[in-house]
Amino acid sequence: MPSRLTLRLLAVVTACVAVLPVLSVPALADQEAITLPPLPVRLGEGQPCTQASAKTATAAPWSGQALGLARAHQLSLGEGVTVAVVDTGVGSGIPALSGRVTALGGADADCPGHGSFVAGLIAAAPQKGSGLVGLAPQARVLAVSGTDDRGAPSAQRVAQGIRDAAEGGAGVIYVGAALRSGRAELASAVDYAAGKDALVIAPAAPDAVPREELGPDGEPPRGPYWPAALPGVLSVVDFGPDGARQQKAPPAYQPDIEAPGGSMVSVGPRGTGHYIGSGASLAAACAAGAAALVRAHHPEMSAEQTSRQLTEASYPSDTPRLDPYAAMSTVLPAAHGRGGLEAAKPPAARMAASADSGPRAWGFGIAGVCLAVVLLVGAAGVVIPRGRSRGWLPPER
Repeated sequence: MPSRLTLRLLAVVTACVAVLPVLSVPALADQEAITLPPLPVRLGEGQPCTQASAKTATAAPWSGQALGLARAHQLSLGEGVTVAVVDTGVGSGIPALSGRVTALGGADADCPGHGSFVAGLIAAAPQKGSGLVGLAPQARVLAVSGTDDRGAPSAQRVAQGIRDAAEGGAGVIYVGAALRSGRAELASAVDYAAGKDALVIAPAAPDAVPREELGPDGEPPRGPYWPAALPGVLSVVDFGPDGARQQKAPPAYQPDIEAPGGSMVSVGPRGTGHYIGSGASLAAACAAGAAALVRAHHPEMSAEQTSRQLTEASYPSDTPRLDPYAAMSTVLPAAHGRGGLEAAKPPAARMAASADSGPRAWGFGIAGVCLAVVLLVGAAGVVIPRGRSRGWLPPER
């Protein structure tokens, strides 16, 4: 029969084994997000403007962990980069964006709330009592109208918005619309932005399809959708917490990249509260925030080089999956006509310690203690029985 000492030591080992997995598992996705009010895609006639949300997500949303933001933010916070949001406008009373929003025309008013929501995904700064933080929390936002006051976009409005954003000095231009017409007009605007060294990023498919555009079986059209399908535009599709697409409108081509876009948490058009939403337009906002990080970390890189860093340094998948840290730190081989970090010849990147080093250090420390305990148990199992058999006398010589 094992002694009481042996049993106690075994209990300690069991406790250690039970603790180690807990230390190595990262925080879970924010479960309180399911109680947040949903963000409307657009407003119907007579529908009131989106108001401040009365609920706040106190824990970090799942998307931040999926993108490795804690690690990416050790390299860049987007300072010095302006991201244009060509959408429904950006509200002027959002604390998480305070002091960093410039609005063109009437874009400081946001009735539907979509533009404010994506601006928060891109650039929201941390707030007390909130777990939300944008991808580039020190970037500036240039609000540009690309829709009417109900949130309905048009090729003419979006094209003019892209031009205005490029003229306004934006290094990254986010477009929230996915349109089935207006190719020529939008292509001209994208070319104008490229001439200003601005990277245009757009969703590869719409978040919702009007009923009149659905097929006989209720299936959404395959597109193509503009401006995402245009050369030089970084097209983005979404995935949710389970890794699957959230929206059913399929793109007519292979998107450049995929990013978190399902069950996303962000700010409303005013106040400190939060909303929840899903769609490729929200995934495009994540890509725009990541582009701001890259352009801030490597200011010598062009818009084209930034796009290449985002796509070719991404996590390998059927559609490459956005990885902001890798986009900033990976050195790509030079490609004909398309530069990367090697072509840009920046200073060598300094690899920062992992954001998870604290929990990992605790894990290794406890693992070492547990190993010592295991060895002690083994020694005790040999020494104690022999000592008892000799009455604890020294061995005979």
